[in-house]
This record gives sequence, structure tokens and C-alpha cells, in this order.
Amino acid sequence: MRLMLDYNNIILQTISPSWLPDNIRAAVLRLDLLHPEVSGNKWFKLRYNLEAAFANGKKHILTFGGAYSNHIAATAAACQLAGIACTGVIRGERPSVLSHTLREASAKGMELLFISREAYRIKNETDWSTLYPDAYVVPEGGNNALGAKGCEEILSLVNDPSFTHIVCAVGTGTTLAGLINSADHQQEIRGYVVLKGAAYLEQEIQSLLAPAPLPHWQLVHQHHGGGYAKVTPALSGFMRQFYDETGIPLDIVYTGKLIMGFRQDVSEGLYPPGSKVLLIHTGGLQGNDDGR
Repeated sequence: MRLMLDYNNIILQTISPSWLPDNIRAAVLRLDLLHPEVSGNKWFKLRYNLEAAFANGKKHILTFGGAYSNHIAATAAACQLAGIACTGVIRGERPSVLSHTLREASAKGMELLFISREAYRIKNETDWSTLYPDAYVVPEGGNNALGAKGCEEILSLVNDPSFTHIVCAVGTGTTLAGLINSADHQQEIRGYVVLKGAAYLEQEIQSLLAPAPLPHWQLVHQHHGGGYAKVTPALSGFMRQFYDETGIPLDIVYTGKLIMGFRQDVSEGLYPPGSKVLLIHTGGLQGNDDGR
């Protein structure tokens, strides 16, 4: 392994926004502070995949994502730091003007390969190992067993079993699986899904879980805000207010919807008095620069 980031940058920040009642405590694990470009959960999902690439003598990383993908941005940065070539297979035709995310990824040396949305939907049927024989293939979002293994290390940064609930945003479910695998059995894990109509995630997560017994976990589907990367004035306003009250920046795709959904669930009494909630900040702040 040729790259290791400094976990000492990460802090656990207690929060007390105006909408949080006194009988519920909450803290945010600031994974967004890990690294300016390989931030949040992205590093944890990439770490063991990069290690496997080096162990298998691969000289290239190939992965997948959309024009605004935090995973694409983080992979490009991590590969630049590690000194390994990378290719991003991007969903959709090449636009006349690249997104901020893709411009930054390209500037860091990532080759961008644009394929049609139809071809992207069946990308897992493509023999990428033949097309790129020197490449180690990382699934979209780092969604594999090694990605989940990396995410199992997140809670070791807290090491506090007194949290009754551990909460994070969910895209592929990889991070949530790692949290479930590593949490204390008395804790409850809740994943706030940012995609609309993502019932398939239950099975995806199950495939990454360790054998029972495991803590109780559930997916929360009602706070996607219209679908993946959909931004409403209510979300933007909430994020500004939260920053004013806590000093914590949120991203528009994941953590903004997570914290906004958490606020609503608190107001509806879904967290009982005495709850102590750990909210995972999964980074991805670069996505805000795309101005969606």
C-alpha cells in the first residue's frame, strides 16, 4: 500500500442546533476533514481496493460514475497521490462543457471515458478486464466487499458504545454495511437513502453484511427530496441555517438531506427521549461546486 491518510484530522463535533430538543444529544463525525480531496467515506471505500490493486501488480484503476460523482473525484485524487493511473467510465455522452467534478478529475490525470446511458446500465456485463488488462476494476461508489471492509474502520475513530443510534446517508449502501458490521449490537443503525425508488438497496446491503448476530438496522426512504442530486430551496435554506448554527458545511447530495431528514424525524418523535445520535458526515463537499 503506497498511500495512507492522517486520521488525526477527523473530529467528533457535538451539535445543538435550535431544532434539537434538550432530551436528545447528537454529534457529527467530521469525515469531511480527513483530506481536502479524498474526503469522507470515499477514502474508506477506496483504501483496500487500492491495496488489492497494488498487491495484484495492477498499474491502473478503472471505475465508474456520473458527471457529478464524488467517487470519481475522490478516486482521481487518491490515484494521483498514490502514483497510479486511472480511468473513469462516465455515464452519458461527453458534454460540451465538463462539470467541475470532471474538470478536476481530468486535471488530476484521470482518463475520462464517456459511454451512453444505455451502455452504462449494462456496464457490469462488459468485460473490462479484457479491454483494460492492466487495470483493477473498482465498482461504482466503491460498492464491494473491500469497500465495506474499509468502512468498518469508521466507528473505530469514535469508539463510544454510548451512542444509541448511528446515522448516515445512503447511495450504494457500502458505508452503511460497514457501519452495521462494526457497530455494537445494542446500537441502532439508520441509513437515509438519497435516491428515489431504491428498494433494491436492501438486498445490496445484505450481500455485504457479516454473519449474524448484527445490530438492528433500517433504511429510511422518505427524505430523498425528489431524487438523487435534486436540490430544493428548502434544502439550500436548511443547509445555510445549519452552517450558521454549527459551522459545519453540508453537501447537497448526501449530508444535507441526511441532516434535514434527521431534523424531521426528531420533530415527529422517531428518536425517543434520551437518544444519543452519531451522524456520519460523508464528505463530498466538492459536489457543491457544480452549482446544481
